[in-house]
Amino acid sequence: MLLAKLKAGLKKTKELFKNIFREEDLSQWEEILLSADCGVRVTKNLLAKIEREPGNRKEILKREIVKILKEGTKEKSCPLPPYVIMVVGVNGSGKTTTVGKLAYHFREKGKKVVIAASDTYRDAATQQLAIWARKAGVEIVPSEKGQDAAAIAFDTISKAKSKGIDIVLIDTAGRLHTRKDLMAEVKKIKRVVAKVKENGPDDIFLVLDATVGQNGIVQAKVFSEELGLTGIIITKLDGTAKGGIVLACAQELSLPIRFVGLGEGIEDLVPFSPEEFAEAILE
Repeated sequence: MLLAKLKAGLKKTKELFKNIFREEDLSQWEEILLSADCGVRVTKNLLAKIEREPGNRKEILKREIVKILKEGTKEKSCPLPPYVIMVVGVNGSGKTTTVGKLAYHFREKGKKVVIAASDTYRDAATQQLAIWARKAGVEIVPSEKGQDAAAIAFDTISKAKSKGIDIVLIDTAGRLHTRKDLMAEVKKIKRVVAKVKENGPDDIFLVLDATVGQNGIVQAKVFSEELGLTGIIITKLDGTAKGGIVLACAQELSLPIRFVGLGEGIEDLVPFSPEEFAEAILE
């Protein structure tokens, strides 16, 4: 099912990669890889391998793509519940929608989930999140505009502890990576989480819009330096031929891609698999 979804969602990227194997000239390969937004570094490394090694070019390319996508992937320990995930990103990346889809994903796995509405900047942020929580069938700790975002996160984790809830998802306000004041606020949320959950948060996911391309990597580097990201969620992959951004993110950031968004439906956020991604774009 996951592979079928990836193939359907990555249709535009797959069409672009199809052209590669019609070309003998590697300079044409370079043009296609860059068009797919693989980035200069990834493109250069892939072509160097293909030029050096004898054998089936498609198999070499597939193997190297999987290798890149596995960089930065580490085995996660299983901390005591609740498992706390902070979700961060710039405005318009699909962050709040992603939180709702994550909630659904974990509930479908049999987990009890609660969402912290820690986006206290945007008008109607809680209302939007509440709609997703209802769709996902999970609880939410609401907030009002102007409330202390860190306090909402604290209260949500405390509730999860008292009620035996497995997963806490913390939705934070969208913020530009260049806004020092807003970055300070999200760092405060992280500090407060650590007070109520030992070694928390357990994960900090950055949501990146695939259509933003290489600019997203610049954003991600700042977020990673400031917060210590543990993974990337890439949204809107179904709307672009630039699925190579997945490769650029993995190599430039040395962070695992944890989920990808392949549509607007609540089931359209899927756990990421390097092997299945490579299969989907090179089939």
